[in-house]
This record gives sequence, C-alpha cells and structure tokens, in this order.
Amino acid sequence: MAQMNMIEAIRSALDVVMDRDPNVIVLGEDVGYFGGVFRCTDGLQRKYGEHRVIDAPIAEGGIVGAAIGMGVNGLRPVAEIQFADYIYPGFDQIVSELARLRYRSCGEFFSPVTIRTPCGGGIRGGQTHSQSPEAIFAHVSGIRTVMPSNPYDAKGLLISSVESDDPVVFFEPKRIYNGPFDGDPEKPAVSWASHPKGEVPEGHYTVPLGTADVVQTGEELTIITYGTLVHVAQAAAAEIGVDAEVVDVRSISPLDTKTLADSVNKTGRCLIAHEATRFSGFGAEIAARIQKECFWNLEAPIGRIAGWDTPYPHAFEWQYFPGKKRLIAGIRSMMELA
Repeated sequence: MAQMNMIEAIRSALDVVMDRDPNVIVLGEDVGYFGGVFRCTDGLQRKYGEHRVIDAPIAEGGIVGAAIGMGVNGLRPVAEIQFADYIYPGFDQIVSELARLRYRSCGEFFSPVTIRTPCGGGIRGGQTHSQSPEAIFAHVSGIRTVMPSNPYDAKGLLISSVESDDPVVFFEPKRIYNGPFDGDPEKPAVSWASHPKGEVPEGHYTVPLGTADVVQTGEELTIITYGTLVHVAQAAAAEIGVDAEVVDVRSISPLDTKTLADSVNKTGRCLIAHEATRFSGFGAEIAARIQKECFWNLEAPIGRIAGWDTPYPHAFEWQYFPGKKRLIAGIRSMMELA
C-alpha cells in the first residue's frame, strides 16, 4: 500500500494498465511532454513513448473521433478532455458514434474508449472551467458514467473502465485532486496522508463499475452524494452531530439503486447532494428511484442540495458551491431541527 492523492492514484492506474496491455493508448491535449494540466499523466510519455502517449491538438471532436477509431481497431484508448467544460465539441462523436456503435452493428463492433475529464469548481475557473455535466452523459444509453471521491476508488474504477469493453466517461472532481474538502472555502484541502482513503495498492486491482459505497454508516438520515460532496456531507453531519449514513454513488450510470434504497429504507430520510445545477440534475433521477423503492418507509420528503440554476460564477464561486453550511441547513430541515 502507498499513500496517494487522487492525481497520483489516476497516474498509477494509467501506468498499471499501460504496463499490462500494450494496446492501451493515452491521448489528449498536453498529456505527453507536459504531463497534463493537472499532472495526471506526468512521466508516462517518457516511459512508454510518443506512440502510446500522444499530444493531441486543441480539437476535442478530433480527440474523441480518433479514440473511437483506435478502439474499433483493437486498441484501448484513454482520451483526456482537459476540462469537462470543453467536452461539448466532442459530444456528437460520443453520443452519435461511441455510445451507439455496438447497437448499430448488432454487436459486431465495439470501441472500448475511456474519456477522462476534470469537473467541478474549486480553482476559481468560472463558467468555462467549473461545470459538472455528469447528468447529460448519464442520460445517454450505451455509455457508463463514473465519478470517484477518493484515491482508492479513482484508481480501481479507472482500471475497471479501461478494461471494460463499454465506453466510459470518467469524471474527476478537481477540487479533491490533492485531498478531501469539507466545504469551508477558508480552509485548504487536507492531506490524504492523514485520511484513511489515501491508502492505495501500488499494483493492479479493480473497483466494480455499477456499485455504490456506504462510506459512513448511520441510523437517522441517508445522504446520497458523489465526488467532492462526499467529504462535505461527512463534515456537515459531524458538525451538526447527526448520525447520518453517507452513500457514495461513484458509478452514476449504471446506478446501484439497491444500495441506495437499502440505506434509505433503514434510516427513513434521504438528502441528495451534488455540485451540478439542481434543475434536471442527476439528483432528480435518484429522488425518483428512492420515491419508488422507499415510499412506505420515508418519514420526510426527499431533500436535494445542489448548485444554483445559473452558470458557475467566478467571484461568487463559494456562494454557488453547495458547501458545508448549505448541507447543514438541509440536514436541519430534514431532521426538523431548524
């Protein structure tokens, strides 16, 4: 076991799969010589060469299209889109080609592409470097959508994604690249060295796609969340003193409804939290499923805490972000403490 932050865990995952399988190719803007804007691919081009770690031009549609072609011809490409906000030029390739290839060919062809992309706020990037578009891709049949909240899951889920024959969009919450964040903008992210999730095996292992994780057990309330908000939820519950069960969705699509419903049926209360905008956010799908599976055990209406229905602001980033104070208010409301 080694102590890793999420950047190091992602880099380790790529190193492991590239070492095991010569067909794994990494491509994207600045992924080679520069090592990626967040250094997730640092050193890989030096180790594996320019033919396997490819610096691509600023053309997201071209990056995704090239990756699809590689996948059809027997390679396992891992394409990096530098920020999730810039994935839209490649959206048609993902939706119209990548997601449908297996279906339109009646299973004759497939393209095992993994698309990595940093998402969410935390770097004061404003509306063009802070979006969380996971719900858009979860809506598309034929692709898997993943968002880890810690280094162990990041490595295991990324290895599973690359080794899967299904295409995967792999979102990486940039605010917790270097450590967990409790939602207080005045405090920096803490070191993973003192965080139990910072222990990561150095070799090959997988975390199954399509499985949620109960990261904290409790009896009074279930908080369903993913990405950065997992840490915010734990901090908020601890500060208010509520015995909350925190469930990390981690695999957004396919969704592990059973794990979520089992928790809510036990606690009787459900608060859903995510960073993306509230309207048509993925929390709405979770709420619909919880309503169906847990109706007779609910002791309060299902609650949702999310980003505002506006573009992600620059100057008011922490007012937009659903931080600890907003989650505490949501918990108080759910527990009728306010």
